[in-house]
Amino acid sequence: MRKSIWNNRGKKSIVWRCVSRLENTGSFCDASTISEDILKEKIIKAINLVIGEKSTFIATLKTNIETVLNENYDKTTTDIDTKLDELQNELLKLANSKSDYSDVADEIYRLRELKQNVLVENAEREGKRQRIAEMTAFLNEQSYEMEEYDEQLVRRLIEKVMVFDDKLIIGFKSGVVIDIEI
Repeated sequence: MRKSIWNNRGKKSIVWRCVSRLENTGSFCDASTISEDILKEKIIKAINLVIGEKSTFIATLKTNIETVLNENYDKTTTDIDTKLDELQNELLKLANSKSDYSDVADEIYRLRELKQNVLVENAEREGKRQRIAEMTAFLNEQSYEMEEYDEQLVRRLIEKVMVFDDKLIIGFKSGVVIDIEI
């Protein structure tokens, strides 16, 4: 969705519409256009639901943390590094003796790719941990409901908002999802 300005009989209003309705993207979107004021109001409502049900959502966050932390744990690359060193030494020996080393080279490439995948998975898990920790800290600090829209706070907390004809689905970065009727 993208923010756009409607001009209806001299009165301007800010709305959010599917990009495919604003530009020819080749894809079709049937989501309703939603007024920015309504969108902000519903996001505030979702955040206040999370704050109001702090204990429930903190329990959900703890479950999410356990899931993230127990997800095969963070893998080390020590074994891969050791095997890569061995294979690189073997590759040098084979190359110096003018022997065929294509199988060893293929294994080195495979291990390098495996190492990269492990590092990416570890970084993704760490990012999830940080988002969950931020959300937990925010909830623990809040003792009052949010009264007005705060763009920075929303960007820290909300990952995505999906618009349907009768509801919004608001996904928090912590993994919590709230349905709000329009």
